[in-house]
Amino acid sequence: MADTSKIAKNLQRFAQAIAAHDRENPTHNAYGIGLAHFDLERLGFDEGEEVLPGITIHADSGVTGNFRVLCDGQHDEEVEEVEEEVVDAVATEQVSVGGGSVERREFG
Repeated sequence: MADTSKIAKNLQRFAQAIAAHDRENPTHNAYGIGLAHFDLERLGFDEGEEVLPGITIHADSGVTGNFRVLCDGQHDEEVEEVEEEVVDAVATEQVSVGGGSVERREFG
């Protein structure tokens, strides 16, 4: 059995993360917390266990020591939009600047 103070701290962090997610993403809802299988066992949680109202624990392939908020929405749409902006912002010509660094400029 895991230390109850560790479990309490994790439950508090889970609740904070869920609240932050729902505040930042009002169009979709969180349904769970993803933990690495090692952390799931270390903390004494069971797969599918409800730890907060409507929030269940799920084992995933994430990194040990971190948890993820699982939701029914797509966050990748924003990432793709940002990637497109970055691709458009890349310069077309390299200009050498003293000291070996490279400065990029776009000439039109």
